Amino acid sequence: MGGGLADVRVWAGELETVHERFVHCFNRSEPRESALAYMRGLIAPLARKNGWTLAEEAGHAGPDRIHRLLNRIEWDADEVLDDVRDYVVEHLGDREAVLIVDDTGFLKKGIRSAGVQRQHSGTAGRTENSQIGVFLAYATGRGRTLIDRRLYLPTSWADDRDRCRRAGIDDQVAFETKVVMAKAMVRKAIADRIPFRWVTADAAYGFSKGWRFELEQADVFHVMATTRHDTVVTRWSIDHPVHDLFPGLPRQKWKRRSCGDGAHGQRIYDWARVEVRPWHRADRRHWVIGRRSVSRPEEISYYIAYCPAETTLDQLIHIAGSRWAVEECFQTAKQECGLDDYQVRRYPGWHRHMTLAMAAHACLTVLRARQLDADKAETDPPSSSTSASPRYAASSPA
Repeated sequence: MGGGLADVRVWAGELETVHERFVHCFNRSEPRESALAYMRGLIAPLARKNGWTLAEEAGHAGPDRIHRLLNRIEWDADEVLDDVRDYVVEHLGDREAVLIVDDTGFLKKGIRSAGVQRQHSGTAGRTENSQIGVFLAYATGRGRTLIDRRLYLPTSWADDRDRCRRAGIDDQVAFETKVVMAKAMVRKAIADRIPFRWVTADAAYGFSKGWRFELEQADVFHVMATTRHDTVVTRWSIDHPVHDLFPGLPRQKWKRRSCGDGAHGQRIYDWARVEVRPWHRADRRHWVIGRRSVSRPEEISYYIAYCPAETTLDQLIHIAGSRWAVEECFQTAKQECGLDDYQVRRYPGWHRHMTLAMAAHACLTVLRARQLDADKAETDPPSSSTSASPRYAASSPA
């Protein structure tokens, strides 16, 4: 959002609208007021966003009320998140939307924060002492934001129940791989009838044949990155490594296309696709897609796609490129909404902070979408056609 008193009033008013969605989740006035103050502080231009600075921004004498909100007062963060997600769907809902799974790291000191250990963090690009959160993003042509989150619990934690209890992790919370967590979040989106058409993820998730098969059985279209060592059944009923499918392709099969804007301009690659899986419904297709570097043609990345028969290569490229929307969500949520600026150590507190930060991010995303709509209305001629945002449209693409 821009600067100025008018902008402050706009986002403050919209935060109150989001807050009204979930005030019923709190039994007392103090946590209701503290939740709104917390979100206001997360969006405020503070150098650091910890208990003291957020309390000062809210006019509190000390951080006790903020700490109680995150750690001691009873409230259900998942229930709040459901209300936030309904807000997102009401304002951004689109049957062509893409669900994107990815994880991000939160660098931490010490050993007491739930789920913390030395592990690879994509945020840092190396192995660091960190927590890892798995997230689900919702991306449409009007905006993208985060709609689900789960803290990854390594086996070093799951196998030590005393340590888990000290961090507020219930005994029923067992070890789950990140892929299992991703499956659960997408299943919930389907069960709750979130409108969408595609699922995409990077190779850490897309390499799972089991998950791809589950999505196919549910007739959920997807474009999933995978590794060069993945195998597929070709039209000749032979199991082939995906990297063997592209060296012999004619030059005219490769199309130079952009898959979207990147940090340094358009992300332009050469793309090709090979049909696989000879037995399937007549109205569905399976493809392996190759994405080749223009400057280093020996570097090829791979995707597995399940889609309607009429889907073009350009459409598949667009879905593959949309995965970067989740990275943008992480970047803006961390920079503008304090997603990674927290001091909680306990498992429930992590999910509470993430939920309120995601609510703040959803608020800003909706405001930006409205501004884009207003800008478009000023430049486009009036049209008699209208399209409603389906709040509870079926998510099945069939």
